[in-house]
Amino acid sequence: MDPRETLELYYQYANSGQWMKWCDLFADDMVMDEQLAGHIEGGATLREMMQGGLGGYTEFQNQPRTLFVSGNEGAVVSHITGKTHLGEEIQCGVMNYFRFNDEGKIVYLANFHDSVPFKPLFDPNNKPAQSPAE
Repeated sequence: MDPRETLELYYQYANSGQWMKWCDLFADDMVMDEQLAGHIEGGATLREMMQGGLGGYTEFQNQPRTLFVSGNEGAVVSHITGKTHLGEEIQCGVMNYFRFNDEGKIVYLANFHDSVPFKPLFDPNNKPAQSPAE
């Protein structure tokens, strides 16, 4: 798979909630510097984090606006729209930088965006209610 195809699938899988297929786009030795989740190393760690999808969202879309690929590097300017479990809307511009291995798998990802719209997701007083069985 080439890096452009990987990037197209990255957004397709994220927007359809296919998080395990999304994780398959990353190399086992991947590294991610995610502005909200922090520094993540290893495909197994990423897969474990994404087991339940994107917690806190009832709706999520990350639409690419501009996509660049040059050799084994890529960048995407996109726009996130979402709704939290509390019904709060999130709108945010994003810039993602990617590096790929020779198989087209993502080995490094860094993202950059305004973190203010995401504050409700990280407020300990705004956690979704859990059922008694959890």
